Amino acid sequence: MSLQVVANFRVIDETEDWVVVDKPAPLIVHPANNKPEPTLLGGLENLYSYEIENGACLGIITRLDRETSGLVLVAKHTAAARELGMIFERREAHKEYLAISKGWPESDGWTCDARICRGGGIGPADIWVRQVVHESGKECSTGFVVEQRFLRDGERFSLVRCFPQTGRMHQIRVHLAVSGYPIAGDKLYSRDGAEYLEWMERGWTDDLARRLVLPRHALHAAVLEIAWQGGDLRWESCLSADLLDFIAGEPVDFAEGVVNWSRKG
Repeated sequence: MSLQVVANFRVIDETEDWVVVDKPAPLIVHPANNKPEPTLLGGLENLYSYEIENGACLGIITRLDRETSGLVLVAKHTAAARELGMIFERREAHKEYLAISKGWPESDGWTCDARICRGGGIGPADIWVRQVVHESGKECSTGFVVEQRFLRDGERFSLVRCFPQTGRMHQIRVHLAVSGYPIAGDKLYSRDGAEYLEWMERGWTDDLARRLVLPRHALHAAVLEIAWQGGDLRWESCLSADLLDFIAGEPVDFAEGVVNWSRKG
């Protein structure tokens, strides 16, 4: 028996050069650690199997973490991947994210320019991949605008629109945390990463639910704009259902990104 997996995602726009999809959480973009789980790339390869047989070569341009939902741009061939990659390398693309952060920021808008780097690269670290603020880190800048302040179960939260000017790993998550308003559900950056280690060891527990509130970090890639072949392109993705429910005070269903598994002989 071979295992066939079908990833749950939505195509929102495409041409012969690229495709833009709306990725739910917790769908992972690329295969990781040889785990037999569905991926966005695998789902796209299945969707475009005919094109791939005739020379197409898919390339993820805007990568998102497993727990981040929203827009992903994918090139369909090598030439498009090269051209799109250069657009982002030259910082000519415009991106906006929506995040639910803990607390009510005193200001309606601010910018964080803290330099960040991988903690495991500058000294001993329990979580090698976790980014930290450090003077030797790379240049990094994110703008923030508060769109809504709300209460849930007596706790303060904010819906924040995020404008990354650079594309460092975990940049928005780190900059919100260092600003004093970590993203709800962020296992790596809500505190010192202890929640992540506990989650890896024990899985999701009632105690983690009490501390983190959400089973995934509340970050959504909402807007992407690029100039392409003489025109301007803009894509938007509405905030995902689980985060909308959280803001509305409704029970949160984390099953949006659950995939369909089927077997065939």
